Amino acid sequence: MNKYVALCLSSTLLATALSAPAGAADGKYPARPVTIVVPFGAGGIADALPRIVGQELNSKWGVPVIIENKVGASGNIGMDYVARANPDGYTLALAPAGNLTVNPLLYTKLPFDTARDFAPVTMLATSPNVLVVNARVPAKTFTELVAYARQHPDKLNYSSPGPGSGAHLAGELLNQSAGIVTRHIPYNAMAAAVNDVVAGNVDMMFAGVSTVLPHIQSGKLRALAVAGPQRLPQLKDVPTVAESGYPGFDVTSWYGIVAPAKVPPDILDQLQADIAAVLQKESVRQKFAGLGVDPAGSNRADFGQAIKQETDKWAAIVKQAGIQPIQ
Repeated sequence: MNKYVALCLSSTLLATALSAPAGAADGKYPARPVTIVVPFGAGGIADALPRIVGQELNSKWGVPVIIENKVGASGNIGMDYVARANPDGYTLALAPAGNLTVNPLLYTKLPFDTARDFAPVTMLATSPNVLVVNARVPAKTFTELVAYARQHPDKLNYSSPGPGSGAHLAGELLNQSAGIVTRHIPYNAMAAAVNDVVAGNVDMMFAGVSTVLPHIQSGKLRALAVAGPQRLPQLKDVPTVAESGYPGFDVTSWYGIVAPAKVPPDILDQLQADIAAVLQKESVRQKFAGLGVDPAGSNRADFGQAIKQETDKWAAIVKQAGIQPIQ
């Protein structure tokens, strides 16, 4: 190697070293800011959770964690952005359950495939749902509600924030499980769906406990059953649907972190471990409790299996309910 070539090579290596991000030389991850894309607007639980976790990861990693809201098309725009992102671990998505398990069933022309284009990192949090009725509904228990619905088919109705939402599918699951007929009244937002149950314009709905707890405490809504595997500390006297005679009934909302599919496994493992460690912090757990959610932190394999199982479950319910896909 002549001196000119050696000098050029040395200059190139020096320039590369100087331009590389801090930590890149030794393969350290993360060596620069990490972005978590939220496919919904600011202000909701889906936005609050990654901000809480991101702040802790920022302290742990020593690099910024940026929360970026990319809204539209029921979350599909933000999810598509992450599916197409560089698979280097620096772009992640906060994914509510519906975006991974229900939207693929309802949208015939999604620009991505959730099973093919995303790598599960961890389930971040779970949010128990509760079945509430307007105080004027003549049913004091879940069993009485089912009996009333059977005696008056198609009289009761339930609200949701939109077709295909978790609240909608929970209502369909109730119809199928209990053998009753209740009518779905879709709205374009959760607040509107809840307000009309409170006002008595709609009879009932499934909703996150944090959303409806103030109305339960005021007596405007009556909680009849928890749509999850166990009773809630906020509603200790309210049985689960399973306790009320329908074992296996579970409509628990959850939020997860996913990455583009080809992110290296070692980075995915580090992300899962670091997020799980953050979720064990008491300060984080208290903030999650204030939002009405429980921290999760599942490993990658378990999270992937949960996505598959829920997709299969909702596919059967959507088919039996005759819900038409969105073109």
